[in-house]
Amino acid sequence: MNHFTHSGSLTTRFVYAPFISFLFPLVLAGSLQAGTTSAPAVESETLSYLKGLTIEELMQTEITSVSKKSEHLFNAAAAISVITQEDLRRAGIHSIPEALRLVPGLMVADIDSSRRAIGSRGFNDYFANKLLVLIDGRSMYTPLYSGVLWNTLDVVIEDIERIEIIRGPGATVWGANAVNGVINIITKDSANTQGSLISTTAGSSEQPLVSARYGGRLSETTTYRAYAKGFQRESYDNPRGGEANDSWQNIRTGFRADSRYSAKDTFSLQGEVFDGEMDASVSLSQFPTKPYSSIFEGTEKAQGGHLLSTWQHAFSETSTTDMQIYYDRSERDQFVSAEERDTIDLEFKHHWDPANAHDIVWGMGYRSTSDDITNTEAVAFYPASRSTNLWSSFIQDDFNLAPDTVWLTLGSKFEHNYYSGFEVQPSARLRYQPTEKQMLWTAVSRAVRSPSRSDHDSRVNLATLVNEAGTPVVNRLFGNEDFVSEKLTAYEAGYRWQAAETLSFDLATYYNVYDELRSFGNGVPYYELTPPPAHLVIPQYLVNGLEGDTYGFELQGTWQATENLKLFAGYSWIEFDLEQKKGFQTNHPIAEETIAPAHQVQLRSYLDLPHNVSLDAKLSYVSEISYTTPLQSETIDAYYRLDLRLGWKPSNTYEFSIGADNLFSSGQKEFPDYTNIVDSEVPSRFWAQLTCTF
Repeated sequence: MNHFTHSGSLTTRFVYAPFISFLFPLVLAGSLQAGTTSAPAVESETLSYLKGLTIEELMQTEITSVSKKSEHLFNAAAAISVITQEDLRRAGIHSIPEALRLVPGLMVADIDSSRRAIGSRGFNDYFANKLLVLIDGRSMYTPLYSGVLWNTLDVVIEDIERIEIIRGPGATVWGANAVNGVINIITKDSANTQGSLISTTAGSSEQPLVSARYGGRLSETTTYRAYAKGFQRESYDNPRGGEANDSWQNIRTGFRADSRYSAKDTFSLQGEVFDGEMDASVSLSQFPTKPYSSIFEGTEKAQGGHLLSTWQHAFSETSTTDMQIYYDRSERDQFVSAEERDTIDLEFKHHWDPANAHDIVWGMGYRSTSDDITNTEAVAFYPASRSTNLWSSFIQDDFNLAPDTVWLTLGSKFEHNYYSGFEVQPSARLRYQPTEKQMLWTAVSRAVRSPSRSDHDSRVNLATLVNEAGTPVVNRLFGNEDFVSEKLTAYEAGYRWQAAETLSFDLATYYNVYDELRSFGNGVPYYELTPPPAHLVIPQYLVNGLEGDTYGFELQGTWQATENLKLFAGYSWIEFDLEQKKGFQTNHPIAEETIAPAHQVQLRSYLDLPHNVSLDAKLSYVSEISYTTPLQSETIDAYYRLDLRLGWKPSNTYEFSIGADNLFSSGQKEFPDYTNIVDSEVPSRFWAQLTCTF
């Protein structure tokens, strides 16, 4: 449930222009290959930095998100993508949501300047409740509404080592809510961020964005970094004219320290505090005050901080253990309610490979979270304060069925939460490697989305009208103490092929079967005398009233076309077949299945030019999105998006770049008017960035 709810087509010249702009780097690269341009000696070191990972190196990238142990990307029996630091820099990325636009199969849309709808394999929403997001193992999933508050999730982009994205369930190791995907943001060890960095970006939206970091040594075995990042973003435009009143500003500062105090032990400690303000225009039912519904302009405020520590110990070459503990404090004022939340999380993990026959990972975890809600007439939670505990354990075994050819991975997560009790989330994954450069995999998994506070304890006035008799009629949504976990059984298969040293392909297919999905159920109308005036209440309840399936595939390829040109391509397709379960009646279903484009296409290019200049481009296509209920319908037109970046790195100290984002679709809405947040038009953005490292 959202915390708020209420009741140009492209021209021909824009269809052709993006493709012409994207093909330009390919033509230019061909002319460079034919020429004999020589570069100064200083360019040799810098050009190696520009080129980044080869395709072979990318396939051998060490990842940890699939099984909570280190493994090569090529060998992972899952639909997984990795965004590298090279990708972040070459694509001109300034925020995490912008980075996720690089991944086929993820659906990323701006609702307004600061609010995002980001989902995996459908079910997209302001709070996409089937996607788990972590930063260095710390969960960013909010237990109040389910989902991720993207406008408080940020890091210094240059400090990111990589972002691992699982498209599909990851519940066997990550637990409930890792239903349709897992995004794991992994930051660099402080030993790799020594010295100083200052990065400043200014442009048509950012006014400005500044990141600063300093790294040093406390001893021979201990390194650290301290950082700060702040920005201010101007308002988008309102489709009905004028500004959308959605400006955004945020500042954060933090540190990280890493110690290798023995040959077998490492310890990491990091912490951060942040403070942000996000303006918004929202349509609110403000009963009992006249007019009963209106557009309200206000400022949403968020602040908080965390401490995270991790200890790793190697008992032997085949036995290692990890301990992680973090404390998180957040405060958020959302106009119609306010939340204070404290969370403490502990996790133990053991990786064991006895006799090199079974690669076993197992662990246990505990999370305690407590909140204090300030209620209003519009949005309320009963009780206003609640504390809950989550106990968990998991085990997974990866063993070789045929020498160096066939592997089987079996495992399960076991959890006990306050709302739905005991949950089991098993999976089986089989991978077959017929040659050194080919890998086929298949998987069957069960995952659940456990209930949130809003599913059980909420009361929301959706809308207020006046009937012919002059009596106010309040449409009110209630949580449901009998609400149970949403369930998924996922069937997946994939094929990964490194066709040549310069060419690779990755195909993932899926068939997902859902049960107990959330919808609105009708209640019996009744009259209330308080608060005056007397009014009729039409109640609705959150129920597990939908079931059905989704299916589709995602295809991505990478081609090092020439020494100076690297190309990426991706395509995703999804279809939905969800229906109301027998015995449930509603006149306002949650139609999340329609808030997703059936087709998404992207093309990217990285072109290295002489004199340490780089020209990078990304062209995306998103098919139309339709949203229909008995009360409302809307269609978001299909659109193209073109992002360009021109960079120059005269030395290893300085890099200057300019860019343009969202060309050819300026003023395009990207998400339906589904929440009560007044929608905004996404503008074209122009920016310039200077980064100094010394």
